[in-house]
Amino acid sequence: MTPDPRFTSLPRSFWATVQFVSTELGYSVPRQSVQRELRLIRSYSIGEIQRCHRLHGLSTEMLFSQESNQATEFGEMLVDYFENRKRLLTQVVEPNLMDRDSARLEFERLRARLRPSCPLPMNKQRGAKRHYAYLTCIVNMLTEQVLGSSAFDADPQQVIRITNNRNLLYTGYRRMDGAYPSVFDPIAIWELKEYYGTTTFGSRVADAVYLTKLDGYEIVHLRTESGYRIRHYLIVDDHYTWWECGVSYLCRIIDMLHMGLLDEVLFGREVLHRWPEIVEEWLIE
Repeated sequence: MTPDPRFTSLPRSFWATVQFVSTELGYSVPRQSVQRELRLIRSYSIGEIQRCHRLHGLSTEMLFSQESNQATEFGEMLVDYFENRKRLLTQVVEPNLMDRDSARLEFERLRARLRPSCPLPMNKQRGAKRHYAYLTCIVNMLTEQVLGSSAFDADPQQVIRITNNRNLLYTGYRRMDGAYPSVFDPIAIWELKEYYGTTTFGSRVADAVYLTKLDGYEIVHLRTESGYRIRHYLIVDDHYTWWECGVSYLCRIIDMLHMGLLDEVLFGREVLHRWPEIVEEWLIE
């Protein structure tokens, strides 16, 4: 999924309002009010947005013009964005999210067809829950299919480092899940958030989303300050974890994408057709 160009390059005040309204009015209909499998995503009218602002003593001048008795361009953009976020989540994200069995079948199909030599790591669980990290393995196999096994780093054990004439420009804070061609002066980096078999949306998952957002700010700052561009991708999966437990964080991920903190986000099955295209784009550029 790439960002909708209508909602890119918008001012910080727009995203502050998106977060404020979403938090105060709720990202989705309360679970007790709807069957879990439906998970109705909220969108908001200009009236609801106005009332939310008034309730907290905030001005509504940017939202609604008293002279014309109509929503301002800013207010209309907010309403359109919330409708678009709802559409993306219900029509694109949710249908593409896989469960553990579906991911295992896709992994086994690819492994039989591609016969990979790249790393195929296991997850960090124990006992009956221990199995291949299906999403990570799928990404590794598809990346190898395009680039070859030695042309990318499938398991970086160091943080990324950006240099200019052998002088350090930037050092990352966290290890990524993959880098091309390596963690040293990468063209692209990616993070994978697969949570097959979990039973709750815990603080560890929430923290991972916020850390991805912080990485995005760092990468944007690096590009603004030095002109060095790193393509930053997020790949997530597991229907239960994200859709049934953490749908508000899916909303936040869509927001991050449109804020320019990620180049692209892939949800579940999207990786099967879109990731090879992305990797091929690196070779062309």
